[in-house]
Amino acid sequence: MGTTKHSDASFLTILLQDQIGGLQVLYENQWVDVPPVPGALVVNIGDLLQLVSNDRFKSVEHQVLANHAGPRVSVACFFTLNFYPSTRLYGPIKELLSEDHPPLYRETSLQNFSAHYDGKGLDGNSALTRFKWQRQQ
Repeated sequence: MGTTKHSDASFLTILLQDQIGGLQVLYENQWVDVPPVPGALVVNIGDLLQLVSNDRFKSVEHQVLANHAGPRVSVACFFTLNFYPSTRLYGPIKELLSEDHPPLYRETSLQNFSAHYDGKGLDGNSALTRFKWQRQQ
């Protein structure tokens, strides 16, 4: 099995790949293989970390190629809080903002962000677009 181009909705994703591989990241408009290294973990920044860091950290667009070398077993751990009911709003961290670095995203609840992410599916477009402020030039 594989997946199309997407970024993860989480703050962080920790991935343990098997020896088959297939993970690719988008770097400078080119797909780059992430070769499996025995015992190594892959750490991906997710959309929520990009939102709260006001783009200081960027979520990684990635895909997984279908491979016919045998069954793939990868273990992913998504660090997020969207399964815990809360009214807390998440937005850019205030200490990272200034006149030169205004907020790029509006605040949202994790439930609202997750509902949008899940509802749009893995369509190759960032879920962050919906929460980005539209700046006038």
